[in-house]
Amino acid sequence: MIQLEALTLGYGQQILLDQASANLDKGGLIALLGRNGSGKSSLLRAIAGLGTIRSGRILLAGRDLAELQPEKRARIVSFVTTEKVRIPNLKCRDVVALGRAPYTNWVGHLQPQDREIIDKSLALLDMASYAERTMDQMSDGECQRIMIARALAQDTPIILLDEPTSFLDLPNRYELGVLLQKLAHEQNKCILFSTHELDIALTLCDYIALIDRPHLHYQPTQQMINSGHIECLFRNETITFDPKELRIRVQRKAP
Repeated sequence: MIQLEALTLGYGQQILLDQASANLDKGGLIALLGRNGSGKSSLLRAIAGLGTIRSGRILLAGRDLAELQPEKRARIVSFVTTEKVRIPNLKCRDVVALGRAPYTNWVGHLQPQDREIIDKSLALLDMASYAERTMDQMSDGECQRIMIARALAQDTPIILLDEPTSFLDLPNRYELGVLLQKLAHEQNKCILFSTHELDIALTLCDYIALIDRPHLHYQPTQQMINSGHIECLFRNETITFDPKELRIRVQRKAP
């Protein structure tokens, strides 16, 4: 679904990724891990067609990203950024409706099927009751759900999210992770999200993409745990598996 072929990213004299290759398939939840400044956001933006590629190429659903017109790309990949949306008088339903822009006519007129998709997207995120509320009257977690609903309404096989749990408390972080897992599996989508939450990533995700500059490692979660790449990169954390609770535990080592 997402193919990276000898991809090199960087800025100035800095190389973030060098000759990185991976094949990220649909129907799975994928966590993008790495230290601050490692290039997680740059990689997401490159896949979304919003960043500069030094060399190599990206294929989305078998099509070269560089050859996709914006309207075609918008039907393949949607992107939820870290930006907070707090526009007064903008109703949640209207925000989600923006996801239908690639499918509406030149005047942006919504058809009955578009409205049905909007309502379904709100319902899947348990936000149907918020449809008429404005974004400036909601919490960060509620706004994040609305932005994910907009991405769902865009009806793309690929969804990218940059730090979707960064403004949430622990219970809501885990709940959002469970929701993303459900969407990936039940909607058969490729969902790639960057995060610093190792416990959520290792417990809920099917695959891990790990940036250890300038290398990219991509493996099923259990294989990644066994490989030692994570512990090598995050030397201040101890990662263990609790067989009684069937959960990954991440503990910070004492300095």
